[in-house]
Amino acid sequence: MEEILKVKNLSKSFRLSYKQRRLEGGVPIKVAVDDLSFTAYKGEIFGLLGPNGAGKTTTLRMLATLIKPDGGDAIVDGASIVADPYAVRSKIGFLTSELKLEDFFTPNYLFDFFSGLYNVPAEKAAERKREMFARFGIDKFAEVKVANLSTGMRQKVSLVISLVNDPDFIIFDEPTNGLDVLTAKTVTDFLIELKAKGKTIILSTHIFSLIEKLCDRVGVIIDGKLVAIDTLANLTAEKNLEDKFFDLYAQTKGANE
Repeated sequence: MEEILKVKNLSKSFRLSYKQRRLEGGVPIKVAVDDLSFTAYKGEIFGLLGPNGAGKTTTLRMLATLIKPDGGDAIVDGASIVADPYAVRSKIGFLTSELKLEDFFTPNYLFDFFSGLYNVPAEKAAERKREMFARFGIDKFAEVKVANLSTGMRQKVSLVISLVNDPDFIIFDEPTNGLDVLTAKTVTDFLIELKAKGKTIILSTHIFSLIEKLCDRVGVIIDGKLVAIDTLANLTAEKNLEDKFFDLYAQTKGANE
Protein backbone atom coordinates (compact mmCIF):
# COMPACT_ATOMS: atom_id res chain seq x y z
CA MET A 1 0.00 0.00 0.00
CA GLU A 2 1.19 3.49 -0.84
CA GLU A 3 1.72 5.61 2.28
CA ILE A 4 0.20 9.10 1.93
CA LEU A 5 0.34 10.29 5.54
CA LYS A 6 2.83 9.54 8.29
CA VAL A 7 2.19 11.13 11.69
CA LYS A 8 5.21 10.97 14.00
CA ASN A 9 4.99 11.72 17.74
CA LEU A 10 2.60 14.64 17.27
CA SER A 11 1.93 16.65 20.45
CA LYS A 12 0.06 19.83 21.36
CA SER A 13 -0.72 21.58 24.67
CA PHE A 14 -2.67 24.72 25.50
CA ARG A 15 -2.36 27.15 28.38
CA LEU A 16 -5.72 27.42 30.12
CA SER A 17 -7.53 30.53 31.23
CA TYR A 18 -8.49 30.95 34.88
CA LYS A 19 -12.04 29.77 34.17
CA GLN A 20 -10.79 26.77 32.19
CA ARG A 21 -8.40 25.85 34.99
CA ARG A 22 -11.30 25.60 37.42
CA LEU A 23 -13.07 23.20 35.05
CA GLU A 24 -9.89 21.14 34.57
CA GLY A 25 -9.13 20.74 38.27
CA GLY A 26 -6.69 23.63 38.54
CA VAL A 27 -4.09 22.46 36.04
CA PRO A 28 -2.56 25.40 34.07
CA ILE A 29 -1.76 23.37 30.94
CA LYS A 30 -4.07 21.08 28.97
CA VAL A 31 -2.37 18.35 26.94
CA ALA A 32 -4.66 18.04 23.93
CA VAL A 33 -2.59 15.62 21.82
CA ASP A 34 0.02 13.38 23.42
CA ASP A 35 2.71 11.72 21.25
CA LEU A 36 0.39 10.60 18.46
CA SER A 37 1.72 8.38 15.65
CA PHE A 38 -0.12 6.66 12.81
CA THR A 39 -0.12 6.25 9.04
CA ALA A 40 -2.73 6.46 6.30
CA TYR A 41 -2.61 4.91 2.85
CA LYS A 42 -3.78 5.86 -0.62
CA GLY A 43 -7.43 5.12 -1.25
CA GLU A 44 -8.46 4.43 2.35
CA ILE A 45 -10.72 6.14 4.85
CA PHE A 46 -9.03 6.38 8.25
CA GLY A 47 -11.24 7.28 11.20
CA LEU A 48 -10.25 8.97 14.44
CA LEU A 49 -12.84 7.86 16.98
CA GLY A 50 -13.14 9.49 20.37
CA PRO A 51 -15.34 11.47 22.74
CA ASN A 52 -15.57 15.25 22.75
CA GLY A 53 -12.34 16.76 24.06
CA ALA A 54 -10.25 13.70 23.17
CA GLY A 55 -7.95 15.64 20.83
CA LYS A 56 -9.49 14.74 17.46
CA THR A 57 -10.04 18.28 16.22
CA THR A 58 -6.65 19.48 17.47
CA THR A 59 -5.00 16.61 15.59
CA LEU A 60 -6.79 17.43 12.35
CA ARG A 61 -6.09 21.14 12.68
CA MET A 62 -2.39 20.36 13.00
CA LEU A 63 -2.53 18.10 9.93
CA ALA A 64 -4.24 20.93 8.04
CA THR A 65 -1.46 23.34 9.21
CA LEU A 66 -3.95 25.62 10.97
CA ILE A 67 -2.02 25.27 14.24
CA LYS A 68 1.59 24.28 14.85
CA PRO A 69 2.48 21.20 16.89
CA ASP A 70 4.61 21.58 20.02
CA GLY A 71 6.45 18.40 19.05
CA GLY A 72 6.57 15.81 16.33
CA ASP A 73 5.68 16.15 12.67
CA ALA A 74 3.46 14.75 9.95
CA ILE A 75 4.38 14.11 6.33
CA VAL A 76 1.52 14.60 3.88
CA ASP A 77 2.31 13.21 0.43
CA GLY A 78 5.98 14.06 0.92
CA ALA A 79 5.50 17.50 2.54
CA SER A 80 6.11 18.30 6.22
CA ILE A 81 3.43 20.19 8.16
CA VAL A 82 6.26 21.80 10.15
CA ALA A 83 8.88 22.55 7.49
CA ASP A 84 6.63 23.17 4.47
CA PRO A 85 3.06 24.01 5.51
CA TYR A 86 2.32 25.86 2.25
CA ALA A 87 3.06 22.73 0.22
CA VAL A 88 0.76 20.74 2.52
CA ARG A 89 -2.07 23.22 2.04
CA SER A 90 -1.84 22.91 -1.73
CA LYS A 91 -2.32 19.13 -1.44
CA ILE A 92 -5.26 18.89 0.95
CA GLY A 93 -8.91 19.69 1.41
CA PHE A 94 -10.14 20.45 4.93
CA LEU A 95 -13.74 20.57 6.09
CA THR A 96 -14.70 21.44 9.64
CA SER A 97 -17.99 22.33 11.28
CA GLU A 98 -16.17 25.44 12.52
CA LEU A 99 -15.92 26.79 8.96
CA LYS A 100 -18.06 29.92 8.89
CA LEU A 101 -19.23 31.29 5.56
CA GLU A 102 -19.80 35.03 5.34
CA ASP A 103 -23.54 35.70 5.24
CA PHE A 104 -23.49 38.25 2.44
CA PHE A 105 -21.60 36.10 -0.10
CA THR A 106 -23.18 33.63 -2.53
CA PRO A 107 -22.05 30.07 -3.30
CA ASN A 108 -21.02 31.24 -6.78
CA TYR A 109 -18.79 33.97 -5.40
CA LEU A 110 -17.25 31.76 -2.71
CA PHE A 111 -16.41 28.95 -5.12
CA ASP A 112 -14.77 31.36 -7.56
CA PHE A 113 -12.87 33.12 -4.74
CA PHE A 114 -11.43 29.92 -3.27
CA SER A 115 -10.65 28.53 -6.72
CA GLY A 116 -8.56 31.65 -7.26
CA LEU A 117 -6.76 31.16 -3.96
CA TYR A 118 -5.77 27.67 -5.06
CA ASN A 119 -4.80 28.88 -8.54
CA VAL A 120 -7.27 26.53 -10.21
CA PRO A 121 -7.39 27.40 -13.94
CA ALA A 122 -10.61 29.23 -14.83
CA GLU A 123 -11.87 26.62 -17.28
CA LYS A 124 -11.22 23.76 -14.85
CA ALA A 125 -12.82 25.72 -11.99
CA ALA A 126 -15.95 26.40 -14.04
CA GLU A 127 -16.26 22.74 -15.00
CA ARG A 128 -15.76 21.59 -11.43
CA LYS A 129 -18.31 24.12 -10.15
CA ARG A 130 -20.94 22.87 -12.61
CA GLU A 131 -20.25 19.26 -11.57
CA MET A 132 -20.21 19.85 -7.80
CA PHE A 133 -23.12 22.29 -7.71
CA ALA A 134 -25.28 19.85 -9.65
CA ARG A 135 -24.12 16.92 -7.49
CA PHE A 136 -25.24 18.64 -4.28
CA GLY A 137 -28.19 20.64 -5.58
CA ILE A 138 -26.41 23.95 -5.02
CA ASP A 139 -27.01 25.12 -8.58
CA LYS A 140 -30.52 26.26 -7.70
CA PHE A 141 -29.11 28.42 -4.89
CA ALA A 142 -25.93 29.62 -6.58
CA GLU A 143 -26.88 33.30 -6.29
CA VAL A 144 -28.62 33.08 -2.90
CA LYS A 145 -26.73 34.72 -0.05
CA VAL A 146 -25.39 32.35 2.60
CA ALA A 147 -27.55 34.08 5.21
CA ASN A 148 -30.64 32.78 3.41
CA LEU A 149 -29.50 29.17 2.99
CA SER A 150 -30.61 26.28 5.19
CA THR A 151 -28.14 24.68 7.59
CA GLY A 152 -27.85 21.63 5.35
CA MET A 153 -27.23 23.71 2.24
CA ARG A 154 -24.57 25.73 4.02
CA GLN A 155 -22.82 22.49 4.95
CA LYS A 156 -22.97 21.34 1.33
CA VAL A 157 -21.49 24.65 0.18
CA SER A 158 -18.73 24.30 2.79
CA LEU A 159 -17.99 20.79 1.55
CA VAL A 160 -17.79 21.88 -2.08
CA ILE A 161 -15.58 24.86 -1.25
CA SER A 162 -13.19 22.67 0.74
CA LEU A 163 -12.66 20.55 -2.39
CA VAL A 164 -12.28 23.27 -5.06
CA ASN A 165 -8.72 22.08 -5.79
CA ASP A 166 -9.80 18.43 -6.21
CA PRO A 167 -7.26 17.23 -3.61
CA ASP A 168 -6.10 13.64 -3.25
CA PHE A 169 -5.84 13.98 0.55
CA ILE A 170 -8.97 15.11 2.41
CA ILE A 171 -9.50 15.90 6.09
CA PHE A 172 -13.02 15.98 7.50
CA ASP A 173 -13.71 16.97 11.10
CA GLU A 174 -17.12 15.61 12.19
CA PRO A 175 -18.46 15.64 8.59
CA THR A 176 -22.08 14.90 9.53
CA ASN A 177 -22.26 16.93 12.75
CA GLY A 178 -25.57 18.80 13.02
CA LEU A 179 -26.92 17.58 9.68
CA ASP A 180 -30.37 16.15 9.03
CA VAL A 181 -30.47 12.51 7.92
CA LEU A 182 -30.91 13.32 4.22
CA THR A 183 -27.99 15.73 4.06
CA ALA A 184 -25.85 13.38 6.17
CA LYS A 185 -26.50 10.54 3.71
CA THR A 186 -25.56 12.80 0.80
CA VAL A 187 -22.24 13.56 2.49
CA THR A 188 -21.43 9.95 3.44
CA ASP A 189 -22.31 8.68 -0.05
CA PHE A 190 -19.97 11.29 -1.49
CA LEU A 191 -17.14 10.18 0.80
CA ILE A 192 -17.55 6.65 -0.50
CA GLU A 193 -17.35 7.99 -4.06
CA LEU A 194 -14.15 9.88 -3.23
CA LYS A 195 -12.58 6.72 -1.83
CA ALA A 196 -13.54 4.84 -5.01
CA LYS A 197 -11.60 7.48 -6.96
CA GLY A 198 -8.47 6.72 -4.95
CA LYS A 199 -8.67 9.67 -2.57
CA THR A 200 -7.31 9.32 0.97
CA ILE A 201 -9.69 10.56 3.67
CA ILE A 202 -9.04 11.22 7.34
CA LEU A 203 -12.15 11.87 9.38
CA SER A 204 -12.90 12.40 13.03
CA THR A 205 -16.14 11.49 14.69
CA HIS A 206 -17.75 10.22 17.88
CA ILE A 207 -20.45 8.39 15.91
CA PHE A 208 -19.92 4.62 15.85
CA SER A 209 -22.22 3.98 12.87
CA LEU A 210 -20.30 6.47 10.73
CA ILE A 211 -17.02 4.66 11.42
CA GLU A 212 -18.66 1.31 10.70
CA LYS A 213 -20.11 2.54 7.41
CA LEU A 214 -17.08 4.35 6.04
CA CYS A 215 -13.74 3.44 7.58
CA ASP A 216 -11.12 0.88 6.58
CA ARG A 217 -8.95 1.52 9.63
CA VAL A 218 -9.65 3.18 12.96
CA GLY A 219 -7.61 4.94 15.60
CA VAL A 220 -9.26 5.29 19.01
CA ILE A 221 -8.15 8.47 20.76
CA ILE A 222 -8.80 9.16 24.45
CA ASP A 223 -7.32 12.04 26.45
CA GLY A 224 -4.99 12.89 23.58
CA LYS A 225 -3.50 9.40 23.31
CA LEU A 226 -4.03 6.82 20.62
CA VAL A 227 -5.08 3.77 22.65
CA ALA A 228 -5.83 1.45 19.72
CA ILE A 229 -5.28 1.40 15.96
CA ASP A 230 -6.30 -1.39 13.60
CA THR A 231 -8.50 -2.31 10.70
CA LEU A 232 -12.19 -2.05 11.46
CA ALA A 233 -12.52 -5.80 10.91
CA ASN A 234 -9.82 -6.64 13.44
CA LEU A 235 -11.00 -4.10 15.97
CA THR A 236 -14.52 -5.55 15.92
CA ALA A 237 -13.59 -9.23 15.59
CA GLU A 238 -14.82 -10.11 19.07
CA LYS A 239 -17.16 -7.24 19.97
CA ASN A 240 -19.08 -4.56 18.12
CA LEU A 241 -17.39 -1.18 17.83
CA GLU A 242 -19.39 0.49 20.58
CA ASP A 243 -18.60 -2.24 23.14
CA LYS A 244 -14.96 -2.32 22.09
CA PHE A 245 -14.68 1.46 22.48
CA PHE A 246 -16.13 1.47 25.98
CA ASP A 247 -13.81 -1.37 27.00
CA LEU A 248 -10.85 0.72 25.84
CA TYR A 249 -12.27 3.80 27.55
CA ALA A 250 -12.67 2.00 30.88
CA GLN A 251 -9.16 0.51 30.63
CA THR A 252 -7.61 3.90 29.81
CA LYS A 253 -9.40 5.77 32.56
CA GLY A 254 -8.67 3.01 35.04
CA ALA A 255 -4.96 3.05 34.21
CA ASN A 256 -4.85 6.83 34.74
CA GLU A 257 -6.43 6.74 38.20
